[in-house]
Amino acid sequence: MLSFPKHSRLCGQMRIAQLYKQGKRFTAWPLRVTWQLTEEETQVLVWAPKSLFKRAVKRNHLRRLMREAYRLHQDLLGEEHFLIAFNYMDKEEQSFAIIEKAVCKALRKVKSAND
Repeated sequence: MLSFPKHSRLCGQMRIAQLYKQGKRFTAWPLRVTWQLTEEETQVLVWAPKSLFKRAVKRNHLRRLMREAYRLHQDLLGEEHFLIAFNYMDKEEQSFAIIEKAVCKALRKVKSAND
């Protein structure tokens, strides 16, 4: 069953700061992905900036699309555990198909970079 429960969400300022400080980065347009290998369970952070989208409705919609794309394709990571942050970078709202394609590409790249 593909789900995205609360314990799979990356929370806590110290863990997030550590990910952005020590993690590796790449771009899968329209997303910037920061990732790091971890011993614990895989956790994901999704983020859409207020500087690009002033309305909370748009930011929430983009975050919802990114979470749904991850939820559907989280099995691409296999058995390894990661901390992953998806940062939305485009100034325009993209469709679910484009975001889903970017998330799939990002998950494959994270998996292959670790192998």
